[in-house]
Amino acid sequence: MSAWLEVRDLHKAFGPKRVLSGLDLSLEKGQSLVVIGGSGTGKSVLLKCILGLLKPDSGSVRLDGQELIGLRADAQDAARARFGMLFQGGALFDSLPVWRNVTFALTHGRARHTKEMRTRAIETLARVGLDAPVADLRPAELSGGMQKRVALARAIVANPEVIFFDEPTTGLDPIRAGVINALIREQVTALGATAITITHDMASARHIADRVAMLHDGRIIWEGPVGQLDDSGNPYVEQFVEGRADGPMDVRRGAGI
Repeated sequence: MSAWLEVRDLHKAFGPKRVLSGLDLSLEKGQSLVVIGGSGTGKSVLLKCILGLLKPDSGSVRLDGQELIGLRADAQDAARARFGMLFQGGALFDSLPVWRNVTFALTHGRARHTKEMRTRAIETLARVGLDAPVADLRPAELSGGMQKRVALARAIVANPEVIFFDEPTTGLDPIRAGVINALIREQVTALGATAITITHDMASARHIADRVAMLHDGRIIWEGPVGQLDDSGNPYVEQFVEGRADGPMDVRRGAGI
């Protein structure tokens, strides 16, 4: 029986640089997977290939049995409507009030159904611990932690089936990062959504994940339950989790991570 979200033999190169080299990955519905790995190993490229923002050179991405690669524009838009995304840094629109940022995926930035959209934004902001007055502020008026909450509200407002989190705690202190991790876990569970998170933050990985996968040299080299992260038996995973300079990834020479 096939997994609900399945990536098979995915390849992607940019000129001579091979980023993904036959990557395989699968998730069951409602599962939360965290992908770890060094900078420049292709984590963001993987997300963009699944989302359809990048076209892989070859391979397959299937969601609930539907092949996502090579879809026509209208079918691709319909597939993307099943996704939510929290971008690294939040990626909020400074020119729009918070409520319009939250509902952007529903309106595509157009000023329509204003009263209904503002109400929906306020309801979604409440789910991430923000009060109604925040809806009328601009992103620049918010703290970094509040901006992350708004970005999370935008990711969940359409009740997506799959949510992607790109370094969700970047730029936050440990306390605020812990709050965001808890909110992510809470909302993913409440929605029954499938989640893929990429992060360097091992505290986030431990809090958010059901399973963890490590990406190295264009492939998943280890995958297992989050509870096995400290007993993986994989030297690459051990080096990454422990943050050691010495190991199979030769960071002193700038290679492998």
